[in-house]
Amino acid sequence: MSKLDLSPPPTLTVAVLAKNEAHQIGRCLRSAAFADEVIVVDSGSTDDTVSMARGLGAKTFVYPDWQGFAVQRNRLLAHATGDYVFFLDADEEITAALQAEIQAAVRSGARAVWKIEWGVVAYGKELTYFLSQSSLERLFRRDMIVQFEGAVHEHAVLTEPAAPRHVMRSRLRHFSRQSIHGSLNKLTQYAMLGAAKRAAQGKQGGVVRGLASGLAIFIRLYILRLGFTGGGPGFLFCFFIALECFFRYAALHYDRDRLTTDVGR
Repeated sequence: MSKLDLSPPPTLTVAVLAKNEAHQIGRCLRSAAFADEVIVVDSGSTDDTVSMARGLGAKTFVYPDWQGFAVQRNRLLAHATGDYVFFLDADEEITAALQAEIQAAVRSGARAVWKIEWGVVAYGKELTYFLSQSSLERLFRRDMIVQFEGAVHEHAVLTEPAAPRHVMRSRLRHFSRQSIHGSLNKLTQYAMLGAAKRAAQGKQGGVVRGLASGLAIFIRLYILRLGFTGGGPGFLFCFFIALECFFRYAALHYDRDRLTTDVGR
C-alpha cells in the first residue's frame, strides 16, 4: 500500500503591475481573489490605485523609480512566495473558466510554462470574433524563473528553457483600449520603447519602413484576424496598433539620438 501524500498542495501568487489604474484595478484584483497571494507593484500612482489595492487585500509595494517593465516584473517576483506565479496586468480580468484552468495547472505540480490568449474588449465592446495575435507566457513555477529581461514585451529567462509549454483554452479578458486619450498615451509609450529596442539592435527606421509595417499589421489584424467584425471599436483597435508600428520606425529614424527605454507607464 502506498503512503498518503501529506505534503501541502502547491500555492499560487497572482502578480500585478499597476500605475494610475483606479478605474479598473478593482475588477482586476477581484478576479484574482482565488489565489493564495495577490501582489501589486505600483509604479508611482497619483490616483487611488494603491489604497484600493490594499483595501482589496493585495500586498502592495510602490516603486516610483521607473526602470522598465522587466525591472518591475522582477520586483513582483522578489515579493512572491507562491510555488507558481501568474502575471496579470491591471487592464486584464481572469474569467471563471480561466480560473479553473489555472487552478488545475497549479494542482498538477508540473514543471512547465502556461500561455494565455487574449479576449479583447475595446472601447466598451467585446471583440467576440477577433483572433488573438499570439499566446503570452503568464503562468510559471516560481523556482524556474531567473529574471525578466527586455524594455518592452519583456520575457522570462528560465532555469529550464526547454520546459514544456501549454496553451490554456480559456481566454484572459483584456480591456486593451478604453478611450482615445488612453490609446494615444499607450501609442506614445510603446512606439518609443519599441524604437529604442530596435535602435539597440542596430536596426534602421524611416517613413517608408513604418508605412510598410503599419499597413501589414493593419491588414493582418483587421482582415485576416477578423477585426472588421467589431465595427467601429474593432477598426480603432487595429488602427491604433498599426499607428504604433508606423511611429516606431519613424521615431527610430528621426529621434534615434534621443531614444531611451526610460518611458514610464
